[in-house]
Formats: sequence, C-alpha cells, structure tokens
Amino acid sequence: MTRPSARALIEATVDPGSFLSWDEPIERAAYEPGYLAVLRRAEERAGTDEAVLTGRASIRGHAAALVVSEFGFLGGSIGVATAERIIAAVRRATRERLPLIAAPASGGTRMQEGTPAFVRMVEISRAVVAHKAAGLPYLVYLRHPTTGGVFASWGSLGHVAVAEPGALIGFLGPVVYRTLRGEPFPEGVQVAENLVDKGILDAVVPASELAAVAARALALLTGTPARPLPSPGRRPPATTRTPRPPAATRTPPIGGDAGSPPARNDAGSLPAGGDAWSSIALTRRADRPGVRELLRHAADDVLPLHGTQLGETDDALLLALTSFSGTPCVLVGQDRRTQSQLRPLGPAALRGARRGMRIAQELRLPLICVIDTPGADLSAAAEEGALAGEIARCLAEMVELTVPTVSVLLGEGTGGGALALLPSRRVIAAGNAWLSPLPPEGASAILHGGPEQAPAVARRQRVRAADLLAEGIVHAVVPEHVPAHEDPAGFARRIADECVRQIALQR
Repeated sequence: MTRPSARALIEATVDPGSFLSWDEPIERAAYEPGYLAVLRRAEERAGTDEAVLTGRASIRGHAAALVVSEFGFLGGSIGVATAERIIAAVRRATRERLPLIAAPASGGTRMQEGTPAFVRMVEISRAVVAHKAAGLPYLVYLRHPTTGGVFASWGSLGHVAVAEPGALIGFLGPVVYRTLRGEPFPEGVQVAENLVDKGILDAVVPASELAAVAARALALLTGTPARPLPSPGRRPPATTRTPRPPAATRTPPIGGDAGSPPARNDAGSLPAGGDAWSSIALTRRADRPGVRELLRHAADDVLPLHGTQLGETDDALLLALTSFSGTPCVLVGQDRRTQSQLRPLGPAALRGARRGMRIAQELRLPLICVIDTPGADLSAAAEEGALAGEIARCLAEMVELTVPTVSVLLGEGTGGGALALLPSRRVIAAGNAWLSPLPPEGASAILHGGPEQAPAVARRQRVRAADLLAEGIVHAVVPEHVPAHEDPAGFARRIADECVRQIALQR
C-alpha cells in the first residue's frame, strides 16, 4: 500500500496555504550516541524531525487543529518527544477552542525508549479526554498501519472514527503475533473494512475524500456551515445531500405543512382520534415511514456513525450526526426496516444508543431519540448479553444528560426497547404512534390466554398518542390528518419541525 507522507496528506486535505505549524525544535542532547544516530537517519529518510506533525489549518472553511503521524520516521512510533508534541498540540487546541483531527499511522510505542514512552499514551489520552470534556469535536482518521498502544489509546477515542481503505488496524501487530505464537495472524481481521463491519469504525474513507467528510462532520458538530471551496477532480461522498432551505424561507409553520394545523401540545387539545387497534395496524404497515425516511426527507445533512466502538454493531439502531432546519443534533433511532423476529433489537443496539448519548453530552449537542420498535430481543442470548442492564443504563444515562433531549414516538413503541429511549425532557408522538409494555397480542395472552382480545386490551391500556398526551406522558402530538404512508415527506417534515421546536423550548 502506498503511504502518503504526513505533509502530503495535510496538503491534500487542508485549504491551500492555511496550515500553520505548531512544532517546536526537539532537544536531543541527552540521547545516547547510538540512538541519536538512528534518529538522524530517520530525519533524513522522512524529511521531518519527528514522527508527528502538528498545527492548525482550515478545511473547507472550518478551522481545526491537526495531529498527523509520519510513518516514514521510525514507523510513526511514539517516543517521549513525540508524545510531548502531541500533548502540547491537543492542549493548545483545547485552549484555542479548535476541533481536533488526528491522523495516526504508527506501530505504537517506540521500542528504543521502552516504558517511559509507553506510559505517555496515558497522558495523550488524558489530554484528548479533557479536549472532549470541553465540548470540542475530536475526529480520527486511521491510516495504514495503526497498531499497538496508539490504537488502544488516543486512536480509539474519536467522536467519529474513519479509516483509509485496506488499512491494517489492530492492537496486536502481525509481526508480534507471529513471533509470540509461531503462526500468522488470521487474514482479514485487522483490516479497516472488517472493523467497520464489526461496528468498531464508522466508515472507510479514501484520502481524496477526507476533506469533504471532515468538513461535513465539522459542520454538523459545530453548527457552522462549511465555506464552499473549488475542488477540481474531488468527488463528494455518495451520501452528500442537498440542504433544505432555511426555516425562515419555508412557508409551512413549525409543526405543520401549509394548510395543516401545527402539532398540538400541552397548550392545546387534541381530538380523541381513531381506534387504538387502527393506529397499531397503521404503524405495522410495511410502507410506513421510519427513521430513514425522517432523515431522507427532513434532514439538512446526515453523517451516519456505525456501531458501538466496542466490537459490536446492530442494524436495528441507527446513529447519526444530523441537522434539521439548521439545528445540529445527534440522532439515535430505532430502524423499523431491519427489525424482525429473526433480527430484533438487542443489547448491542442499546450500547450504540449510549454511544450517541455520550457524543451529545460531550459536544453539547441536542439528542433526538426515535422510538419505533416491535420490542427488544427476547432470547437466551439477549439475557446473557445483559439486555436488561443495557435498558437500565440507557435510562440512567438519559436522565443525567444536561443537553436538550427529545424522544419521538414515531410508530410502534413496545416494551423495554421503547422505554430505553423514552426519558427525554420533551416527548412527542406521531398521531398514530403508540406505547405499550408488551405487544397487545402478548398482553392479551397473559390476560385472556390467547391473542384474540388484543384490540380490546389495547384500548383499555390507553396506548394511543391521544391517551399518552392526556396522561402527560408525551408533551406534543403531531397529527396525521392522512396516514403517514400516504404523505411520507410531509410527515417527516412535520416531525422534524416539532423536534426543532421542542429543542428551542429547552434553550
């Protein structure tokens, strides 16, 4: 694999002429002669004075701090001086309130310096954690190869973590594994694409698209639109969307399209509406719009994230950085399209939801939780995977969030899977949405020995949106004057507008 140098990656990514180096000369007088000679040769080969370059630049108009490894300098290894340069850059980025982008390519700790260099990973991580605690974005672009202590510390702490195609990424380097075990490491495991599949990384991004992806992420994480710059020959990622007009230029009022009344909330009333069972049937239709349609029709832009960063992924939950009518937020949404008896919402999905909660809290962004689930996984594997504990931890973490939070009952809201995302400060519901401790058929089986009484049970349990509003469980209902599947775009816009309104009420 061809490795671009640190300088080449910087020049290809930042706005022309915008990079300002923060690197100070390194004092090496105390190094013993043999190691000093190694360092001098490394300088000549790499054309840099250390295994990392740091500084600030702009990327499509967004100011950011950069920490970029130079693999040509002793394999990008982290010595004491390397670590001190990284720590200084991270702390300066925090002081200057700059987002931080790290692009490691490293074999880990510099073996020539041993333990003193190794323990510096802790200090780098501490500086990164403080940067994130200050509400500043931290993006990571993992390059080939990134292994050892770098991947196990500051390389795995990004709010967004992407990698270059085909990159070798892992904790244990293949050479070390072969030395210790006497056999090669299994092929295909420590490859960027496999780590995306396993939910450890968010995406694979070619270096040619890094500027576009970084600019989109920074726009969403900071709420600052990118300044468009000419980029001949550079193709935007396939997920780029055309932004909707700002709210001020659109005619529909918040909570409704033109000609439709706005969502009713705690300041108004809502008609009794249809029968509970009719609403349940509508939410179970295959063509009812879900979280993906909400994003497709109503979001300004969407940057999907992937997995838990703990080696798990569950497609039943969608996690994304997004924006509605210019309001950036973190969205955690249960995806009705992927849930079934064979693929129900499991513990990994809730761990992914908790990742979204952490991102929202760290970056001071509003959190929107979309509830649309027939229920969580009811299996031995889910029990052993601590499903109940994950529901409890979602509840505990949500009630402690200090950012604006909105939960959206979009369709089905069954059991603990729905409850896990419910405790927002404001809760809204689509007109036909419902919330129940069990599927009505299950409740009927408990009460009557079979599912036949499900419609009557649903009525008695007061599961409808109108009932939830009357009970004070939800704060606003977005009416469905026509069922959502008949007007998915209008439905999505009304839901998004009500989310924006509810966020504004919390500020």
